[in-house]
Amino acid sequence: MQFKNNTKQRFKTIQGLRSFKDTLPKNIKKIIKKKGHIFSETLNNWKYIVGDDLFQICYPKSFKNSNKFGVSTLQIMVKRGHEIDLEYSKKIIMDKMNSFFGYAVVEKLKFISFDDAQTKFKKLDTNENHVTNIKYADRINSIKNDKIKKSLLELTKLFKQR
Repeated sequence: MQFKNNTKQRFKTIQGLRSFKDTLPKNIKKIIKKKGHIFSETLNNWKYIVGDDLFQICYPKSFKNSNKFGVSTLQIMVKRGHEIDLEYSKKIIMDKMNSFFGYAVVEKLKFISFDDAQTKFKKLDTNENHVTNIKYADRINSIKNDKIKKSLLELTKLFKQR
């Protein structure tokens, strides 16, 4: 492998085979150095660490290494309503993670609850579309501007009431 100073470019170029580490962008290198190994291994083995029951209701969000200001923390996203189940198994999860890595990796678990995806996208009432005649419903639905579409549906409601 030879190093070559390229006078037209700002950076030195490397001729020949390069290691994978040298080809990655600087931003990704920083992420891998900070938390990449522990967090990626946790993601890959999450089902083994927490078990099948808890695997369905939670997943790790991020990992922060310990420094002089705080302890190493693993943030876990939990479905709303299942926080108590995870709180009771907190000690077991920490023990399994520490035994998996062979040393005290996690000192604290932080839970963040979220709504289930199924409850987020519930179907809204579409009674507005049934107010108009079928003949005009297709024309109103083909309008791309949402404000105009909404105002036309409200106008047809007013006509229907009279």
